[in-house]
Order: sequence, then C-alpha cells, then structure tokens
Amino acid sequence: MAEIVRMPKLSDTMTEGVVAEWHKKVGEQVETGEVLAEIETDKATMEFESFQDGVLLHIGVDKGATAAVDSILAILGEAGEDVSGLLAAESAAPAEAAAPAPTPTPAPVAPTPAPAAPAPVAAVAAPVAAPVVPLPSSNGKVKASPLAARLAAERSIDLGRVTGSGEGGRIVKRDIEAYVPTPSGGLGAVESSTDTPVSQMRKTIARRLAESKFTAPHFYLKLSVEMDAAVEARKAINAQDGVKVSFNDMVVKAVSLALKKHPAVNSAWMDTHIRTNDHVHIGVAVAVEDGLLVPVVRHADRKSLTEIGAEVKEYAGKARDKKLQPSDWEGNTFTISNLGMFGIEDFTAIINPPDACILAVGGISDVPVVRDGQVVPGKIMKLTLSCDHRAVDGAMGAAFLQEVKSLLEHPVRMLA
Repeated sequence: MAEIVRMPKLSDTMTEGVVAEWHKKVGEQVETGEVLAEIETDKATMEFESFQDGVLLHIGVDKGATAAVDSILAILGEAGEDVSGLLAAESAAPAEAAAPAPTPTPAPVAPTPAPAAPAPVAAVAAPVAAPVVPLPSSNGKVKASPLAARLAAERSIDLGRVTGSGEGGRIVKRDIEAYVPTPSGGLGAVESSTDTPVSQMRKTIARRLAESKFTAPHFYLKLSVEMDAAVEARKAINAQDGVKVSFNDMVVKAVSLALKKHPAVNSAWMDTHIRTNDHVHIGVAVAVEDGLLVPVVRHADRKSLTEIGAEVKEYAGKARDKKLQPSDWEGNTFTISNLGMFGIEDFTAIINPPDACILAVGGISDVPVVRDGQVVPGKIMKLTLSCDHRAVDGAMGAAFLQEVKSLLEHPVRMLA
C-alpha cells in the first residue's frame, strides 16, 4: 500500500527545506536505510534515508524547490500503484479543515414599515482602465504605438532615447525589442541589479538575530588585551611537530576557564527564570558561503589548547562542506565571534540565543603602549562583550572580561 514520505524536520529551527538532490528516480526500488534525497536545511545539507521499502511512485518536491516541513516529499508503494486518490485526499484535507461552520437559519421577524424612497442619485460609471500613453521625451513629441509604449513602460525604457522605424519616425514594437541602453550624460553605465533568492540558512539567521536584537536588551563592554605573552606562547606551542594552535583557540580556552569562575555569565534568560549552566559549551562562529554556522566545542574548559584547535578546525571544514549534523551545532552556552583574521580591529556582535552573552574578537595590532612610564611597542587585541541585561549585569560582565584578559596576558595559567 502506498505511503506518504513527508519533508522531515532535520533541525530544531527548521520550518521548510530545499531538495538539493534526489538519489532515486520515479519507478526505482528504494530500500530501508537507502539515501532517498539530500535536504538543505537552515544550517546544513543532510542526507535523508528512507524508513521503508517500496518503489518511488511520486516526487512531491522537485530538485531545487522549497517545501514546508510535513508536506509531501515523496510517495512509496508497490510498482504500478495509483496514487492519485492519496494526492487528492491530501489536497482536500486543508480545505475541509478551513471550511466554515454552517450558518444557522435566522428566526422570522415581524415586517417593518418600508423606509421612504431615497432621493435619486446620479449613476456612477464603472472604472475604466486608463489607456497606455507613450512616455514623453523632453520635447513632448514622441510618437509611439500603444504596444510599443506599453513594452517601454514594462522595461523602464525612456522613449525619448529610442529611434523609431515606423512611418514618420513612429516607435513600434520592434524598436523596443531591439533597443540597447547606452550610457548618457557622462554618468556611467545604465543602472542594473541582481536579485538572489534567500537561502534557508539566511532566512533563519535573519529571523533568529532579529528576535535576539529586538527582544534581548543588549549592552556592550569593551576591553583591550596585551597579547605579547600570548604571541610568544603560541610560537612555543606550534614549534612542536604536528601541533597547530591559533589565537582563536587560545581565546576559546580563556573564555571557558573564565566562565567556570564567573558562572553567572554562562547563563540564559528563560522568561520565568535564569538558567545558569554548570557545563561550558562554546559556540564558535564560522563564516560560510550562505551565512554563518556556530558549531559547539563541548566541555571546552576540560580540553587542552591542541584538542580545541583540532576540533575547531574539523568543525570549520564540515561547516564549509555543509556536513555538520544537529549534534554539532546544538547546546551552546556562550558564543565567540572572531573577525580578527579579516583585519577587523573591533566590532559588536548580536547575542546568539539562548546564550546571555557573545564575545566579539578583533585582530592583533602593533601599537605603542605605556609600560612602567615608557612608550614601547605592543601587541593589542580588542574584545567586546555583548550582554543580555535581563540575565547579566554590567559588574558581572566586567569581572568576567577582566578574567579573560588576565588569562590571555598570562597564558601559562591556561597550560597549568
């Protein structure tokens, strides 16, 4: 018997999916556990395995098309089975659900006297569509056929720039179709634009960050960190064979240790209560083609710098290849966004729900600093902590940020 395969909900925030690829064609046999299709969610492209055996009788969503969660993705059944009745029943279900309840017949009422006849009113003509008028040029004497004028209006073409080939120089359809815009007035090329469909990932980013920005009252704390000791420590660590640690890995480690000391920052606003997390799961923002993904380094406070470095590198590769799984991006308690590698000195970031805070990390700059009353060369990195004021107060955020600064300026503390 034919069965409907519905668009799966492959992430906690997914409301619709795009079929990136079909692995089976109509008429082909599908076995349980076989990959039926690849579904692009708001965060990754994931393989969807069949939960039943059968012949693929119907494809409900074409490759590249979008469909809501729980809509018909496909129908599996026995070879030659008719699925028209199943499709008809599915189409009728929403209409039946939305049908209004029957209106009861009103009870008869006593007749009332007829009102006085109203004064006659002049008849009003039905509106008539305005005729298409040729677009005038600067001298107001453009001659064009109605069809040419309509095509010009649809294509935003100024008739004053078109040479007519009709009788007496009249502009006709072929003149509009052959018209090629040219630069004028020394102002450069004709204006143009490109519309790009919004990906599932971008839609989710837009929705979640808008909710965060306009729901959570953000405030920002900024602080500069002297990174000279961290630079030397990183050189020593990376001098070992097969070891590669980035400054971002050092920030992840410093943040994770600081959160253990200041657990109030490792929290989330839950409307009726504040949830303080004992575990430390650091979300690390990774830029990808369609937007931003935030894989999570779990129990970062218990991991070494090299372990954090290897994990972040693996996540970054999976994110760019759209191979992250839900378990890779769920459960963050704090998020770090680093744009230092792009030459950004400092910036502010929007809190990544459900976290109460996010740390924006800038690049390391060579600047003059004052030490012991002397101006000397120094390496400075700027940090900006965005806080949800419902859960974290200024003093809490400041104490946490000072601890991060201390750990980065004395990196031996992170190696103990």
